[in-house]
Amino acid sequence: MKFVDEARLRVQAGNGGRGSASFRREKFVPFGGPDGGDGGHGGSVYLRAASGINTLADFRIERTFKAGHGEPGGGNDCSGRGGADLYVPVPIGTVVRDAGTHEELGDLTRDGETLLVARGGKGGWGNQRFKSSTNRSPRQFGPGLPGEKRSLEFELRLIADVGLLGLPNAGKSTLIRAVSAARPKVADYPFTTLHPNLGVVDVGEHRSFVMADIPGLIAGAAEGAGLGVRFLRHLQRTRLLLHLVDIAPPDPAADPVRDARAIVRELRRFSRELAAKPRWLVLNKRDLLPEGAAQRRARSIVRSLRYRGRWFLISGVTGQGTRELCEAVMTLLEERARAARGRASARADAGGAPQDAT
Repeated sequence: MKFVDEARLRVQAGNGGRGSASFRREKFVPFGGPDGGDGGHGGSVYLRAASGINTLADFRIERTFKAGHGEPGGGNDCSGRGGADLYVPVPIGTVVRDAGTHEELGDLTRDGETLLVARGGKGGWGNQRFKSSTNRSPRQFGPGLPGEKRSLEFELRLIADVGLLGLPNAGKSTLIRAVSAARPKVADYPFTTLHPNLGVVDVGEHRSFVMADIPGLIAGAAEGAGLGVRFLRHLQRTRLLLHLVDIAPPDPAADPVRDARAIVRELRRFSRELAAKPRWLVLNKRDLLPEGAAQRRARSIVRSLRYRGRWFLISGVTGQGTRELCEAVMTLLEERARAARGRASARADAGGAPQDAT
């Protein structure tokens, strides 16, 4: 299925049902009084995150979603039936905005999470609601309120633990093929990746993480050049970025150091928050050079970049060094998860502790 990460649609909640203007008519009951029931409430429209969906392509076909209307009230104090709520399934990771105001309405990041986007109209009152000591035979009734109508914009941000970053043909797709069951297109020309790919990396028993591969970036991407900047949003949920650098580019004029700096520049232009994420340097294609030359080239690139973080020398084609890389990534993610649980436990203890009387 074609990957679609943006969509626009309309939602319309149900209208409330009309109230009833009815009077009790029974034998031997001369003054029965009003007994008109209320109209039913209109159905509301909800979005529900569903794990079985990974694209917004369905919303290119069906663009309008309507909930059920409330039914009118009846005599004998009978209320009308409420309209059925409508639940629209969307992929996990969908950001929802109002198309008119561009206000963010919600971010669905968990399976089964719901978001109310259009509230149904209230049912109108029946005439028995209007009776009083001075108005014993009311003939007024409520018509029912209209349901909300909204135009929505969807933006899908993939949920992955690790994101791959680099120039076209840096070897990102080859790496994700080597360490997971994902099978993105691989070829000896740039821009073979046209949309993001996800792969689950299995490191051991009950130890795995999700890796995201996006189209390669080029200089000027922040101003709209190339494809990658459009998909950089998919890296905003990741906890670690792997910056792939080709240590043996086919073009003799290419400079790995200059290219690596260009990627970092485009990252900062797009989002300082994204640029501040932990980022490891992954020097790829060591199989194209003799072992000693590959090690010397890798150290030279790291020194020239004045890089102080962790770096790895790998070959996505042969798999050399990828096991060590995946183990290190898994260890980091586990440490971060333990630290997050510890902070959550500390906050819970602090919140539950008795406070001193003042």
